Amino acid sequence: MNEPDVIQLGVDPVRFGQSFVGSEAFKALFQEGMELIEETAAYLDGPGREESRHLPRQASLAYASESMRLTTRLMQIASWLLLQRAVAEGEISPDQAQTEKNRVRLNSHDTTTTIDEYEALPARLRELMGLATRLHARILHLERLIADAAAAPRPPAANPVADQLGMLQRAFGSME
Repeated sequence: MNEPDVIQLGVDPVRFGQSFVGSEAFKALFQEGMELIEETAAYLDGPGREESRHLPRQASLAYASESMRLTTRLMQIASWLLLQRAVAEGEISPDQAQTEKNRVRLNSHDTTTTIDEYEALPARLRELMGLATRLHARILHLERLIADAAAAPRPPAANPVADQLGMLQRAFGSME
């Protein structure tokens, strides 16, 4: 095996973002994210609402704050996942996705909830918060990888005139 068999010169490198959003790993991530959103919505609309009624005042305020933070984080995750899926399915171009990404803020959300307040929250809410935080961290990591790959310098485009002159020089020798 010689070098040209291994390295194809003049071929653009595979962009991580483009290859990832079309992969099985992305499909699994998308499914995981959507299931977490559904689980959280079902909990907050049902058992969570009932559990929050029985909390002491301070814990009830923490519950309201953390459930809003959780909902916001999951909506950001859903927006990012849907945007990536639209790119993968060819519904929008990567450039259009980049424009839309500016509207989807994948910010980390600092909390003012104390440890005591956190521990007073229902166990299921804490579990959902942990799952959402981990998923959010994974997506932030992927977003950085995609952004870094997109920002990587691309090799300069070939100059067709220079290529033709080079072939002429190789075929007929130096023209000097």
